[in-house]
Amino acid sequence: MSETKLTVIYDNPTAPEEFESSYVTEQLEAARRIPGYVRMEASKVWPKEDGSPTPAYRMIDLYFPDYATASEAVATPEAQAFFTAMGQLSTGGVRVLFSDIEVPQN
Repeated sequence: MSETKLTVIYDNPTAPEEFESSYVTEQLEAARRIPGYVRMEASKVWPKEDGSPTPAYRMIDLYFPDYATASEAVATPEAQAFFTAMGQLSTGGVRVLFSDIEVPQN
């Protein structure tokens, strides 16, 4: 079985300062409590060369050993708390993806 990645892509929030003030406690800390992942990455998207924003603002990636583990993880109370907070914090929109890792990190 191949590794599965859960990606959360936050679009540009309507109030970036408010988003940033809550992001660490309401999203990063909540993501860390989701069981079963083997690696986590959090990133902030660079603006365009002219300084204007791109469609995406931040991302969180959680890597799981396989699809079954990822599916079980998102059904936990910890994941539900994360997704509830995500919905409240993501004033500019949000996308959540499950991906099959085709070329794993070595």
